[in-house]
Amino acid sequence: MAKLTLEQASIIADQTLDKGRDLALQPLAVVVLDDGGHYKVVKREDGAGLLRVEIALGKAWGALGMGQAGRELARRAEKMPVFFGALAAMSGGKVVPLPGGVLIRDGQGRLLGAVGVSGDTSDRDEECALHGVRAAALSPDIGD
Repeated sequence: MAKLTLEQASIIADQTLDKGRDLALQPLAVVVLDDGGHYKVVKREDGAGLLRVEIALGKAWGALGMGQAGRELARRAEKMPVFFGALAAMSGGKVVPLPGGVLIRDGQGRLLGAVGVSGDTSDRDEECALHGVRAAALSPDIGD
């Protein structure tokens, strides 16, 4: 069974942050989880806001828990606010249904984990996450 390695998770995190710096974004936080929702890598750039790690975790954890990336969860949250309100309550507020939560898949489409990014706009966060996953020679899944 394929597993996300620490080396791959480290590449994802480092390259995500590098992309943010290349784009001159606000300081980012990145959280990479394995397929069981366990932390692989957590990084917070100097100057990143107080809640950025928690928001990044919520993006990754929500995507992993629901099996859909944050972009798709955001679409669904607009259409089903009662369900997502219940989901927030059931998860203790851990689910953040916004772009920037990206599923990580291998070349055969098997789910390996998720990455969450927070610090700039959600679309820019997602752009950095996509770059990080691709840099690790893995496939990002945003549901589009």
